[in-house]
This record gives sequence, C-alpha cells and structure tokens, in this order.
Amino acid sequence: MCGTVLCRRSSACCALLNYGGSVLEETGRYLVNFDTAELEQDEVPYLVIGSGVAGLYAACAAARAGERVAVITKGTVDDTTTAHAQGGVAAAIGAEDDPAYHLADTLAAGAGLADEEAVRVLVAAAPARISDLLSIGAQFDRANGVLDLGREGAHSRNRVVHAGGDATGAEIQRALTAWISGHTLIDLYERHYLVDLLVREKVCYGALVLDGERQRLRVFWARAVVLATGGAAQTFRHNTNPRVATGDGMAAAYRAGADLMDMEFVQFHPTVFKQPGGEPFLISERLRGEGAILRNYREERFMPRYHERGELAPRDVVTRAILEEMRQSDAPCVYIDARHIPAERLRKRFPKITGTLVGYGFDITKDLIPVTPAAHYFMGGVRTDLCGRTTIEGLYACGEVACTGVHGANRLASNSLLEGLVFAGRVVESTRGKLEGRGRPRFCCDELLPPADYDAAALRIALQETMDEGAGPVRTPAGLSSVLAFCEDWQWLRRHAAATPAEMEVRNMLEIGHLVAEAALARTESRGAHYRVDFPAPRERWRKHIIFRR
Repeated sequence: MCGTVLCRRSSACCALLNYGGSVLEETGRYLVNFDTAELEQDEVPYLVIGSGVAGLYAACAAARAGERVAVITKGTVDDTTTAHAQGGVAAAIGAEDDPAYHLADTLAAGAGLADEEAVRVLVAAAPARISDLLSIGAQFDRANGVLDLGREGAHSRNRVVHAGGDATGAEIQRALTAWISGHTLIDLYERHYLVDLLVREKVCYGALVLDGERQRLRVFWARAVVLATGGAAQTFRHNTNPRVATGDGMAAAYRAGADLMDMEFVQFHPTVFKQPGGEPFLISERLRGEGAILRNYREERFMPRYHERGELAPRDVVTRAILEEMRQSDAPCVYIDARHIPAERLRKRFPKITGTLVGYGFDITKDLIPVTPAAHYFMGGVRTDLCGRTTIEGLYACGEVACTGVHGANRLASNSLLEGLVFAGRVVESTRGKLEGRGRPRFCCDELLPPADYDAAALRIALQETMDEGAGPVRTPAGLSSVLAFCEDWQWLRRHAAATPAEMEVRNMLEIGHLVAEAALARTESRGAHYRVDFPAPRERWRKHIIFRR
C-alpha cells in the first residue's frame, strides 16, 4: 500500500516543503467580487460541470435515475478533449483477453503508484461501459461482425475499442451529446464558465458561474456538484489539448479547500506532429500498434535500444527516448515511419491522421512524419475515493480532473476515456436516491481590488513557455525553480478581481503550474512520467503520494 505525504499550504512548514507565511495563504479564495443574494439563482439535484465523456455520462446516468441535471460547459458542448481523442477505450473483451491482464498492464504502467483497488474497479467495469455506449448509439469499428480491437503501447493484448479508425472520442462525444439532447431532465448551458465553488465548512452548496452570453454572474445550487472539467495540458505551450483545457476545475477545487494529489505526474504524448504556423496534432499510438516505427534524424530505428517492447513501450519511456535521440543529433524532431504498411490499410484505419497530414503536405504512405513529445494528460488532480467523492461533502469529481489513483505515475494508453465512463457512473450510483437538500446560505466576497491592467494573453504564453522549459518531460531543480519564481512573480494578481474568462483561465493556469513545479521539486526521484536529471532512478521511500491542501 502506498504511503501519503500531506503538504498543507496553510502551515508554516510540513514534512517535505516549507511554506513560509505569505499573503497567498490569506487571499485568492475567489476570482471575483460577488454576493449570491443579488444574483440569478437556479437549483438542481445534480450540477455537472463539463461536457466531455465524464460529464455527459454522469448526466446520462443521473437522468436515467430520474434526477434533474444541469450541465454547464465553458464553450460549446463538443469543445472538449474527449472530442479530440483518437485512440479508443480499453476493455478486456477479446477471446484471448481477461480483466486480469488489463489489471496487470495498468499496474505496470503506473510505476508502483497505481491504486490496485481502483484499477480493479476500472478493468472490471470496462466491458459493461462499452455495452452501455453501444446501447445509446455509439458506432464502433467492426471486423467480421465483431468489435475490431487494436493494441497500443504497454498493452499485452489487443483490447482497444475504436471508432472511425482514429476518431473514437468524436464518436463517443456525438453519441452522448445526441442522447442528452433529447432528454427532458437534462438542461445544457453552453458558454457558462465555472468561476468558483461555493463551499462553507467543507460542504459544497453549488457553483458561481459566468454566463458568457449575457456576461453576468449566476448561481447554481445543487445537492451534488460533479466536476468533469478535464485536465490542464494548456499550461504547456506544446500540448495536444484544446484551448479550453486550462485546469479550471482543479484550481477552483483547490481554492475551495479540496485535496489535490499527484500533480507532478504529467504525461507527455511521444508522437505529436507540429509544423510552423500549425496547431500540434497527435499521431495516435495505434499507428505504432499497427506496425509503424520510430526513426531518428539519421533515419535509424532506435526504440529497441531503449525497451524490449520497442515502439510499444510505456509512453514515458518512448518520450524520453525520443528526447535523447533529438539531443544526440541536435535535431528538432524524430520521425514516425509507416511507409511499409499497406496504403489502403492506413487510409482506412487512420482517416483523420492521413487527411490532416495531407493538408500539411505530407503523405503518410510515402513520407516520414516529423514528431516530438507534447503535454497530453494529467494523472494528478482532485483527490477522490472510488465513488468520486472529494474531501468536500457534496463535491464529486470524475475524468481527468480527478485523481482516483487509477493511473499512478503514468497512464496506460486508452484508459482515460474508460476512467471517465467508469467513475462518472459510480458517482451517480453512489448518490442516487440519497441526496439531501442543503439550503441556500449567502456567499459573498467584496475584498478584491479592481481588475489589474495586464495582458492576459501574453501572460498565458509566457507561462506556457516557462512550463515547457522548466517542467517538461526532463526536469532539473533549476528549471523547476524557474517555474516557481515565475508563478510567484504574479502572486499579486490574487488581490485583484478577474475581469474576463481569459483572466480567470490564466489565474487557474498559474495555480496549476505552481503546484506541478512544487510537487516535482519535492519528489527527489524519477518515476513514471516524472523524470529528474539529478535523481534518475525511482526510490522506494518515494512510493507515496504528494497531496496539497490549502
């Protein structure tokens, strides 16, 4: 059983990190001034914040249980990380597979920090969640009338269910969106931005939300607030996530007093295509599962020198191998080579990848494709139990925003969509028929100074570049200290109200960046996705979790 290191931000010191008293401990609870007594009010049994796989599945489950649900999302319903997911959903449903194999693969990828009980819950529920998606209309790829199962890195069996070749997330997003759109118990509020959670004495009563259409604050009271806001890879400049993935749910939960755990573990996807002027585009791991190989700048295959599984090694291994090859050759990238795979097979199985690359002048059937690692997924997040309960009563979290312990120090490919499905369902299973009204206490804040005069867009880019340099896949004390220094230079913003969603986002990103760097500097070892140049090996004394509590 892994131990726990608890770091309390409000203490003068703790077992690992010193937190001298500062104004940060006394300010920054809210992003804006407000008074709930003066705002528009709504009340629902379930408030779901986020419209990716975890949020929409939670809404479906609650509506099926006969409960009214409000779903709020900061953009449009399909502006999510889920919609961009290519790979698929892992489930041990093949004739030669078993949940025990899925369990073993997940624990191995987690590098000694995955919670075995949580992983058992995940892999046991996977087949039923696939069946549920099929029942609501998801169209997964089939071969000879049965589900076509692919293989990705660190999986010992073919068990990845996919759709449209390489557009699995988009199909799941479509199916869930269509289902909720026709349900009378679900109200969807697009362009509604989570500002803060309304918490008193460790009880969550609801959320303060900015209505982006009308540019006014409103309050949603709820018996259960379900965070499903996704991750925070946008804190890095080179990332695979949509622009909305700025860690809003994590930061809001932290300000409200919830525990955050494993924030140092950020997964960098090894193979991301990037051309000048273009957005980073993920090249799915399934392409390597189909036989594509990695070549360095001299066009030599290199992965077998780093791991016995070659291109299908765990993502952290592949990422560091790529960076080492780039360093040795002083090269800007490595290449993924699929030229030996039949062209028609590539076009059929990877239509999104092949089509996107054509737009940039690359033919995957004939060309080497330049790739580099990029920030992709947060293993850490809001600490929960196996039913999504956080350390605040009435506040739940599921999907990437949550940290159940299921991924440990490194996520196994195609377990992310699965985690959202499994634990969103468990949130509702554990609460349906048990929710009690909590009333509407008055919340207010009038202590913040007027909005500050600064360029939020420029600050966002500067933070992202600082994170890339100092908190990327290969970390040093100097680099991590530079991230901390950058974030601390902007601490004064906490005394000021945020004027726009862009300002709220960058404030949340600063909070997340600071926590990532603090945890990474404290963890004096290398484990999973966290690699320290000065401590290049795992240490048994560090087989434990770092938990932040405000």
